[in-house]
Amino acid sequence: MKNYKIGENKLSVDIVEEIISNDTVISLSSSSKKKVKSSNNYLLKKIKSDNNPIYGINTGFGSLYNHKISNNELSKLQKNLVVSHACGVGEEVPSELVKIILLLKIQSLSFGNSGVNIKTIQRLIDMYNNDILPIIYEQGSLGASGDLAPLAHMSLPLLGLGDVEVSNNPKYKKYDRIKSSKILKDMGWDILSLGPKEGLALLNGTQFMGAYGVWCLVKAKKLSYIADLISAISLDAFDCRKDPFDRLIHVLRPHKGQIKTANNIREILKGSKIQNQKKKHVQDPYSFRCIPQVHGASKDAIDHVESIFNIEINSVTDNPNIFESKDKIISGGNFHGQTLAMSMDYLAIALSELGSISERRTYNLISGERDLPPFLIKNAGLNSGMMITQYTAASIVSQNKQLCTPSSVDSIVSSNGQEDHVSMGANSATKLFQVVNNLEKILAIELINASQAISYRNKMSSEFLQSFIQLFRKEVNLLEKDRILSDDIQKSIYFLKNLKIDKELI
Repeated sequence: MKNYKIGENKLSVDIVEEIISNDTVISLSSSSKKKVKSSNNYLLKKIKSDNNPIYGINTGFGSLYNHKISNNELSKLQKNLVVSHACGVGEEVPSELVKIILLLKIQSLSFGNSGVNIKTIQRLIDMYNNDILPIIYEQGSLGASGDLAPLAHMSLPLLGLGDVEVSNNPKYKKYDRIKSSKILKDMGWDILSLGPKEGLALLNGTQFMGAYGVWCLVKAKKLSYIADLISAISLDAFDCRKDPFDRLIHVLRPHKGQIKTANNIREILKGSKIQNQKKKHVQDPYSFRCIPQVHGASKDAIDHVESIFNIEINSVTDNPNIFESKDKIISGGNFHGQTLAMSMDYLAIALSELGSISERRTYNLISGERDLPPFLIKNAGLNSGMMITQYTAASIVSQNKQLCTPSSVDSIVSSNGQEDHVSMGANSATKLFQVVNNLEKILAIELINASQAISYRNKMSSEFLQSFIQLFRKEVNLLEKDRILSDDIQKSIYFLKNLKIDKELI
């Protein structure tokens, strides 16, 4: 995909991933251009012909909705909105997520229900295509009137204000970030004068939450398969039985994710001599035996949340909405992020559980059971081996549990009571982001332990797993004696981050 035309087809989480990962150039489709121009013309005519107050267009914002603004101050009103709402703090949003925010905002404005000038959308497109990315901060959104503070920071460069990141733009190799005013001058871009409603259309919306959710879903789908893959190594390393993965069991309880997980495990372990050898034990611990049920539940949660986001990223989420064919401008609440907040809280729980059961497998692997040496090291006592890797995993698992406290059940009244119920969806989003990154670390630790443990088995695992472990060994060597394992964990994380997985497996 070299060029993607916004408006020709619906977006999906998978399509967003493809656009972002392939550095795809985006543009507006002819149909979108037509709708955007028509909506903007309608709005301008409406303002001239109708002197009645229209929220956010010729009135103040939030609890200031009853303050009428004169027509000659409408542009200043929109600029003031952007500037005053740029109150973000905390860590900077990673550039990959900023690109998704821009993409989703362009998509939402392209439907022609927002009344913005096409020049405004085109500027966002130009910024996206040139990797001129606004500096946005993680904290500041309540997830109800849209992601106001983050999207205000997204919008500042349109006005020649704020900073942008340019590290991926070859024209600015020596810079990480630069003043927007300089970029505009260098690119020959004018400072935009926002028309009626444009500031509100830019700031209202769920694109901050949406971008985090999309990114986390992309990672979640990959990590879900990786969890199956690493757990399969653990199964052979711990000399586990293959019975719990028999298809006959899972058709009795045919949850989609459960069946898929069991299928994955059977495929990964096909031909394993360890699996087929006689077992001394009748049953395995739940963290091994119940992999299909636990991993499967997480897969089903991922699928459910993805279906919600596929709707959201094809929606108009600013306010008010313009319906030209009906001659109506309607103020509503499509900016409220409750749907996303609840779904991301759910996804965080689902991914946290993948980490929780992974740590339990690590714990068993280092236990000294089933003919494995204590802490998976020769001369245990003199060497501590993998002992503290489990501590690290346990610490991260505990943090994930804390991060799973739902944000969506919280609300704080704002704007003098006008905004009296908020979603806290932005907090759901940033918490989920942490959970995803934590899960990757936990799985990386299990991979280190599982690949170490399986080296003590006399028989061979499947050809697939043998080749996978061989690939991993190029990054992390077997542990023969104590060394600094933080380095190994970082290498393992890097290995998983860069692991390419066929789409059909995910």
